[in-house]
Amino acid sequence: MSSRSRDFERDIKKDIRNNPIVREVDQARQRELWRSVGIGVFLVVVLLFSAWQHFELLRHGYRIEQMQQERARELEINRHLRLEIETLRSPARIEQIATEDLNLVAPSSDEVFILERVAPAPEPGPGVMAARRGERREEGEADARTALDARP
Repeated sequence: MSSRSRDFERDIKKDIRNNPIVREVDQARQRELWRSVGIGVFLVVVLLFSAWQHFELLRHGYRIEQMQQERARELEINRHLRLEIETLRSPARIEQIATEDLNLVAPSSDEVFILERVAPAPEPGPGVMAARRGERREEGEADARTALDARP
């Protein structure tokens, strides 16, 4: 028994090194892992982009609807203002204010003066130039002066 106990003690005392196990990285598995992660990230990005587009489209649709309603309101206000301008410009209203509020009277037929509109004469061309009397003129200027003098 003693030999057995020695063997047992020797087995216990035996220096057993428990070195950590170094695992080798499986390159094929590593590539597959990164490929799966890349595909997953790509799908998430596509999903987020699609959702963003959808919500932007909805937001722009609501904004367009709001702007159309605002435009309709502005057109209605514009119509009312144009109607008010036409009402304020009406000759009957102006005559009523003149006679009632301002105590003006309509002129009699002998007090009325009719003014004719005179169309303004067209501006002379750049070659026409008038000179003062007694100044010397060149040939082209003399012709222009003669043309001016001939006008009634």
